[in-house]
Amino acid sequence: MISPGNTIGILGGGQLGRMLGQAAQSLGYRVNVFEPVGPCPAGAVANREVNASYDDKAALMAFARECAVVTYEFENIPSAPLELIAPLVPLFPRPAVLHVCQNRQREKGWLRTHGFPHVAYAEALTGEIAPAVAAVGLPCVVKTADFGYDGKGQMKLIDAADLDRASAIFRGRRCVVERWIDFTAEVSVIVARSSTAATGDLSAVRAFPVAENIHTHHILDFSIVPARLSPAVTHAAEKLAIAIAEKLEVVGLLAVELFVTRDGEVLVNELAPRPHNSGHWSMDGCETSQFEQHIRAVCGLPLGGVALREPSVMVNILGDSWRWQDGRTVGDPNWSALLAAPRTKLHLYGKTEPRPGRKMGHFTVRDGDIETALKRARALKAAL
Repeated sequence: MISPGNTIGILGGGQLGRMLGQAAQSLGYRVNVFEPVGPCPAGAVANREVNASYDDKAALMAFARECAVVTYEFENIPSAPLELIAPLVPLFPRPAVLHVCQNRQREKGWLRTHGFPHVAYAEALTGEIAPAVAAVGLPCVVKTADFGYDGKGQMKLIDAADLDRASAIFRGRRCVVERWIDFTAEVSVIVARSSTAATGDLSAVRAFPVAENIHTHHILDFSIVPARLSPAVTHAAEKLAIAIAEKLEVVGLLAVELFVTRDGEVLVNELAPRPHNSGHWSMDGCETSQFEQHIRAVCGLPLGGVALREPSVMVNILGDSWRWQDGRTVGDPNWSALLAAPRTKLHLYGKTEPRPGRKMGHFTVRDGDIETALKRARALKAAL
């Protein structure tokens, strides 16, 4: 166990690192942040911020030696440099997990190899997508193999005209082509697995309640908890996510994004070995937040409870919520309307420059009835 009072290192300085740092400090830890470009949102709440490239081996190794454990807030970190610091300090999740999850080709290959239900796909590794599209059929989705999130690096194809456009856009890039799923819901399950799980500790793996996610323009808009699913589908989603986390031997958090098909089948879409946007509701709606749970897991502390306090809806706040004129902001969102609402909590990420599509914060609405919570959340989003 890495006791409170020690220093936790966080690779990455965005909002996830910021909220991880706040959770760690609430438990009594010191926090150092490593981020290539500063000042960063996480650095504003850290004890120390280091600004250097992830490929700066000397800086990364010096950073690691100051920490009792190192974790990361997002998976788009080169995995090779992490192999250098793994012998110096406990590093969770381990680099092998990052290597799988930061590349869609490797991730889907891993799911297929280990027999987990996933979206049917074909690989397009030569820079030409047409053969893979022919194998999968239309409609389909083309995704770059590396470094994609929030809809970046992907395109839906419906007809031959889309294929022509996509062939030009993705030419020369390694891709996967996925069959389009006519789903009834997109959901996610965040699983926490402690460093003590290898000892057979049955309480060292816990899944947060299933979140139902609504996306707009490929960016998460609303997370609804509990998900409006049948008990059987909910159980299947939780069981599948836990099995994947165990097989990957994750220490920390693993977010498993899933499609629910019209016949109730649950298919894996993507994996993220870190805190996840769809888990932000847990800061206000759960006994333990995902960020505190991640700190507990990587430090070998007992995991916290994951009971739902009350039905909750989380809403992302994008830079679009600012008032814009001629390409520049001319006014802030209507914070007063949000802050005056009962059982509503606002979280801003300390980013100085709003941009359309950029995640600037989120708010969570709690209510005894999930449909009422969703209705209130939609009204508050409009009031911003």
